[in-house]
Amino acid sequence: MGKPHIAVIGAGAFGGWTALYLLRGGARVTLIDAWGPGNSRASSGGETRIIRGAYGPDQPYSKLAARALELWKQHQSQWKQQFFFPTGVLWMVEGDDAFERGSLPSLKDAGIPFEELAVSELSRRWPQINFENVEWGIYEPQSGYLLARASAQAVVERFVSEGGEYREAVVAGGELESGDWKSLTLSDGSALAADRYVFACGPWLGSLFPRVVGPHFVSTRQEVFFFGTPVDDSRYDEGNVPVWADHGDHFMYGIPGNQGRGFKVADDTRGSAFDPTSGERGVSEDGLTAARRYLAYRFPGMKDAPVIESRVCQYENTTDHNFIIDRHPENENVWIVGGGSGHGFKHGPALGEMVAQLVLTDTTADAVYRLARFSHKQ
Repeated sequence: MGKPHIAVIGAGAFGGWTALYLLRGGARVTLIDAWGPGNSRASSGGETRIIRGAYGPDQPYSKLAARALELWKQHQSQWKQQFFFPTGVLWMVEGDDAFERGSLPSLKDAGIPFEELAVSELSRRWPQINFENVEWGIYEPQSGYLLARASAQAVVERFVSEGGEYREAVVAGGELESGDWKSLTLSDGSALAADRYVFACGPWLGSLFPRVVGPHFVSTRQEVFFFGTPVDDSRYDEGNVPVWADHGDHFMYGIPGNQGRGFKVADDTRGSAFDPTSGERGVSEDGLTAARRYLAYRFPGMKDAPVIESRVCQYENTTDHNFIIDRHPENENVWIVGGGSGHGFKHGPALGEMVAQLVLTDTTADAVYRLARFSHKQ
């Protein structure tokens, strides 16, 4: 028996790592992407992503994040290219703290170091932050941020160097929902036949599988702003302020440094529905005004800081914000992997490792990831 041939469609954080681990597991792998790894229309585009362990109670993601961090460190050491920056992650807790309280046992169980900090201690450590309305905090000293675009590209480069085949093309949809197709039609007119197919297409999954995925899936428009820090004021530089998440009326978050791109500020609140292919990616005046207002409130020394960069990206959300990792119900050779829901990137290597094992051994994913969960909730 020869090697199984597996086609992976999508070269982002989920698809790229899955392809790499399938290759290492003994498969022949063809990886396909429309615009290339880390492109600006992909959910794995942009410069940085947070890696953290707090996820609330009763979920698999804290342990998955811990495993992912091991693999990020392992690969950057092997490849001699830094992707992970251990700046620490600070959670500022306002009002309802069920998420943060529920996260503490999960952090402990996953072996992720953390500290519970009173407001007085928060103010002592980070006097440049205004902790008004903050009641307490969680600090994850060994968490931080990841390089997004650079690592997505590096994974594909390594995939090719280890013997994988990468092609830039678009897969024609339409027939994918049926169980009787034998090959993929590509935009260059060719056909690709494989033994198994893994669709890790991020925000395009809903349109490729409108019946199975579409009703439980939406791509939303998200705005990100980068502000310039004051000259000769290092208080807001990477190393002096951690990655932070502010769980108040809106869930705001930010990353200092960002490879020289400034002080990143974003609102995690889900935006309007967005077409990842043709959607316009200019930020709104309302979004900028809200970001400026928040920055001046929480980081007073950054009041009136200039916007030096901005971008519009998208989340691909499932209705319950859990990932999809499952076979298509009418085609057992087709796997659907996605629904990062704004928190998927960090898990890339651990998820790829897991998906490759499932696909190569014909094993079923945990129930939290399966498509059947949606029918149970109807």
